[in-house]
Amino acid sequence: MNLNAELYLNLIRGGAARLAQNRQEINNLNVFPIPDGDTGDNMYMTIEAGTHATGSTLSELADSVSQAMLLGARGNSGVILSRIFAGMGKGFQGLKEADIKAFNAAMKKAVDEAYHAVSQPVEGTILTVLREGVAAAEGSSSIEEFMDLWIAGMDLSLQHTPELLDVLKKAGVVDSGGAGLLCIAEGMRAALHGEMAFETEALAPQAAKVDFSAFTEDSVLEFGYCTEFLLRLQRAKVDLDSFDETVIKNWLEQQGDSLVFFRDGSIIKVHVHTKDPGAVLSKCREWGEFLTIKVENMTLQHHENHMDERFKRARKALGIVTVATGAGLTRSFKDMGADAVIEGGQTMNPSVDRFLEAFDAAGADTILVFPNNSNIILTARQAAELYKDAKVVVIPTHTLGEGYFAMANLDAELPLEELTQSLEAAAASVTTGSVSKAIRDTADARTGEYIGFSGKDVLCCCPQRKDALMALAQKLSAKDSDIIILLQGADAPATEAEALQQELQKNSPLSEVILIDGGQAVYDYILVLC
Repeated sequence: MNLNAELYLNLIRGGAARLAQNRQEINNLNVFPIPDGDTGDNMYMTIEAGTHATGSTLSELADSVSQAMLLGARGNSGVILSRIFAGMGKGFQGLKEADIKAFNAAMKKAVDEAYHAVSQPVEGTILTVLREGVAAAEGSSSIEEFMDLWIAGMDLSLQHTPELLDVLKKAGVVDSGGAGLLCIAEGMRAALHGEMAFETEALAPQAAKVDFSAFTEDSVLEFGYCTEFLLRLQRAKVDLDSFDETVIKNWLEQQGDSLVFFRDGSIIKVHVHTKDPGAVLSKCREWGEFLTIKVENMTLQHHENHMDERFKRARKALGIVTVATGAGLTRSFKDMGADAVIEGGQTMNPSVDRFLEAFDAAGADTILVFPNNSNIILTARQAAELYKDAKVVVIPTHTLGEGYFAMANLDAELPLEELTQSLEAAAASVTTGSVSKAIRDTADARTGEYIGFSGKDVLCCCPQRKDALMALAQKLSAKDSDIIILLQGADAPATEAEALQQELQKNSPLSEVILIDGGQAVYDYILVLC
């Protein structure tokens, strides 16, 4: 049996369906006793994006799958998964269908692409599970045999991941990304044998709240419409073999800005900001018919982000995009000069597409990005590589505390290289600790108790939230800091937070203690020591 476009798409749909059935189990494989497990969700949303790909040949479909997954990728696990399928796409390039030799070569490219996506690959993760699984299947005589050996090899590798990573061994779990990939592979094998019903569950980000009062009967259209569509070229209207799609691109460039345009076979993908979407849509029907259309009034978006005044000015030299969760932190970052604040963090990793939208909103020649979460850095870097309308520099902030302090020390007058170095140094000088409730029993805590931790190190455990915060401050030698920032979480009462601020100030008389109502989820308190 050879692999063609139809079968390849079925394999992806089967993998997505199997992962959908097990995503919560994958989420639960978090190596920390707080609710930060979202690997299953991230991987599912990434592969589900690929189930809508199109293409008549294996090569065309694989390219479409790769692009769809890349734009839908969320979190490190999602980005790596998207690169696995991108590597397979490179292996299938130019092929109408693939025999076992070509399939084996494509899987090796998938391994290479996945490893290249991570600046410092760590063994004992999804990378190891993929690599060892592919190695186990090498020399297979059929795609069916490859699938069997690949799955068996990954299963064995997955069981050994705790031996390679102490954090997994301590938590008593296997690697969540590797487990997610194994689920996908099992779904692909089921689809190969016609056993998988392709029913995936809805798992989409919450719909954005739209304030319709932002555009009233007296409003004047300033920003136009974000207009996106897929146009299928029609043989009745153009000669597909000789048609040069640049005629469409050149016309669209005169109708608006922020144009994203590419052709994949007979499909044209367009994203453009225009004040006359009707004219755009009408004109494009001269060449084909629409598969999808989305038109949104950008004034509503600008109003929500309080960016009207910024966009009335000319394009700026420097823009800032940051990631945060909680109304208080979002407001604080905007007050410090952020042009766009992407909602995200633990359990809620933004996609590459969301970063690209934020880069557009920043409207600058150079854009600084503060991911503020270790699991979001890779996604931000992937988006930075894709974005062509500005120079994008990712400051690798691993926590909200690092991002907050780095932005507080931002000097826009410095040359870019010097500015980047100063921001990275500011972030590196910060110690961040957090307090959160344990959701399961571990060697460090019991369910319902509050743990204080920094990085992956649990430093204290207390029945009461306030006691955990004070114990954490002592463990981190907060009294030696010049500045102590206490970020109050959504579940922490204001009276308690204010009392803790006073107690911290009493214990650290030489420090400046600042209380901010961050409103963040998951973490009752975040302690930032500068």
